[in-house]
This record gives sequence, structure tokens and C-alpha cells, in this order.
Amino acid sequence: MDLRVAAYAVILDPDQRLLLAHWNEGRRSAWTMPGGGLEPGEDPERAARREVREETGYKVTIDQLLGIHSRVIPAGRRLTAGVTEPLHTLRILYRAHITGGRLRNEVDGTTDRAEWFPLAEVAALQRVKLVDIALEMAGLG
Repeated sequence: MDLRVAAYAVILDPDQRLLLAHWNEGRRSAWTMPGGGLEPGEDPERAARREVREETGYKVTIDQLLGIHSRVIPAGRRLTAGVTEPLHTLRILYRAHITGGRLRNEVDGTTDRAEWFPLAEVAALQRVKLVDIALEMAGLG
């Protein structure tokens, strides 16, 4: 079984808008939480800060650990062609706030843009399940 550990951030602005990144892999795309996989030996909080910066352009400070979500994806449902092993994903979710930078889109990554959305509009977006999980952990869902 393959293992992927990733860290994500729930970031709200003063107007109660949520920062999301648009994941785009092959023919599949949806809005997701900014964040991503840890590099070997990387601290999860550092990974969340790095990934938010890469995907959105913002520097953030981690405020609080919200929780860890565990999911096993059967081999036949994985996005990578030819894979024969299931994937166990551990997704670490933090609440964070912006300390610098400016909104910009990622270039040559798994996300192609980032945007702010009013919380009331998030439910109508094409989004990955992680967005709902993160909002629930943050007490916003």
C-alpha cells in the first residue's frame, strides 16, 4: 500500500471568504484547500506554509491544528494509470491566517489558480470532498 501525507490550510479573510485552489489534473478539476504533500523529512506545518505560498502567493502563519483525515483509495480508483496498490492518504488540516504576499496563480503545478469565495457560495462549487471535511473540522460546515 502506498502512503501520501499532506498538509492543508483553512484560511478565511475578514469578510468571511474562504481561500481555495483550483486543482487540475488531466481531465479532472475541482476546487480544493490550498496545500499538498510533504517532502521527505518535512515538518507538516512547514509543508502547509510552503504549499499555500506555492499555490496562492500568500505567506501564512499556522494558528491551530484542526485534525487529521485518513482515507484509503482502492487501486482501481486511483488517478495514476497502471497502479496496482491502494493509496492511504493522511491529510493534516490547519487553520491559518495571511501574513504577507499577494494572490497569484501557480505555474506548472497541480493547481492552476486560486480565488476567494464567500462561505455561502462554497457549497455550489465543483469541489473535492476535502473542502467539506476541512470546513467541518473548522466548525464552518
